[in-house]
Amino acid sequence: MASRREITKKFAREYANAGKVEKGRLLDELVHATGWARDHARRAIRAANARKGAVHQQDRKPRPRKFSYDALVVLQEVWRLSGQPSGKYLAAIMDDTLERLIRFRELGKVDPRVSAEVLGEVRSMSAATIDRYLKPHKDAAYPVALSGTKPSHILRSSIPTRTSMDAPLLVPGFLELDTVAHCGHTLKGEFLRTLTATDPVAGWTMLRTIRNNAYVHVHGALEWMTKHAPAPVAGLDFDNGSEFMNWGVIAWADTREIPLTRGRPYKHNDNAHVEQRNGDWVRKHAFRYRYETDAEMALLNELWGLVMARKNHLLPCVKATGWTHMKSGRKKRVYDAPRTPYQRLLDAGALDQTTAARLAREHERLNPARITKRINQIQRHLIDLATARTQRTRPAA
Repeated sequence: MASRREITKKFAREYANAGKVEKGRLLDELVHATGWARDHARRAIRAANARKGAVHQQDRKPRPRKFSYDALVVLQEVWRLSGQPSGKYLAAIMDDTLERLIRFRELGKVDPRVSAEVLGEVRSMSAATIDRYLKPHKDAAYPVALSGTKPSHILRSSIPTRTSMDAPLLVPGFLELDTVAHCGHTLKGEFLRTLTATDPVAGWTMLRTIRNNAYVHVHGALEWMTKHAPAPVAGLDFDNGSEFMNWGVIAWADTREIPLTRGRPYKHNDNAHVEQRNGDWVRKHAFRYRYETDAEMALLNELWGLVMARKNHLLPCVKATGWTHMKSGRKKRVYDAPRTPYQRLLDAGALDQTTAARLAREHERLNPARITKRINQIQRHLIDLATARTQRTRPAA
C-alpha cells in the first residue's frame, strides 16, 4: 500500500495539469501498475490532489481585510435593522436602506462610526462579501416542523392540477395558498394557523392568522386577502389539504368566478413559492412554538402587518426566468435581478390609480428600523407566552 500511495502521488502531480487525453493515459498506467479498478484509481488521484491542496492552503497567509472595522459594524447594524436579508438581497437595496436609516436617524449606536468613507465602503460591498462577513451572525438552526396537511380524497377529480412544469405565469393576480400550523411539538388539540397567499409573478405575499382550519375562519381569511390584494385575484392554487378542498371554498370561488387549481400530492415543488414564504416569512418570524389564544392571534396578525410592509416594500426577491447549461453539461437556473414585490407590481402595470396612490403613500412612510424594533418586541412577547404555556403544561416532578 505504501508503494501504491507513492505511485499515486507521482501520477497526481501530472494528472492535475494534464488534458483529457493525457489524463486517460495516466489512468491506464496507474491501473496497470496498481491493479486497481479505473474508478478507484481516479478517486485515489483526486484524493491525493486534495491532500496536497490542503497542505498548500495551510501554508498560505490569510488575506488582509479589504474593509475597515467601522464598515463591518455599520453593515451588521444595517443588516439587523433591515430584517436580516441575504447578501444578494441586501446588496440590491443597500442605497435605499441606508438613505432611509439616515433620514429617520436610526443608526443611533453606530452613528459615531458613520462617515462618507464608511458609507462608501458599505455601498461597495458585493453580495458574496456581505454574506462572508455576516456569516457568524447568521448561523442558526431551525428544527423540522410538523405538518398539519391532511390529504382530501373528495373533489380531487373536479379541480385541475397545476404542476411545476407548466408554463410560467406572466400577469400578477394568481395566488398560491397554504396554511402553517402553529402546533409546537404536537398536533393534538386546537391551535392557531396562518394562511399564506403569494403571487408567483410579483412576489407580493399576504399573511393572516386564523383560529383553525374550519371553513368559517378560512372563508374570513380569503375575504380579507381578496380585499387587500393589490391586483384583482385571477386564480387560486393550493395543495390537497381539506381546508381548501371542500365544497364551501369551491362555492365561494365559483360565486366570485375565481378559477381553482391544485398541486400533486407530495410534490411540494408544485407550490414552491408559497412553501418558500412559509419558511422565510412565517417560521422565521413566528418561530415554531405553539399558539392557541386570541391574544396570541392578535399579536401574530400585528406581526404579519409589519412583516408584509418590510418584505413587500423594502426587501427584494428574485424570479426564475429560464435555464442555462454549465460547462459540465448540467442545467442551471437563471434568475433576474433582485427587485421588491412593490417594484415588480409597478413594472407590470397591474395597479389601478387608487391602489397605486395608496401603496405609494405607504411606501414613503416606511421606516425599516422602526419596523424591526416592533417586530422584535412582538417576538419577545410571543416567546414569553410560549414559555409560560410550557411551564404550565410541564408534568410535576
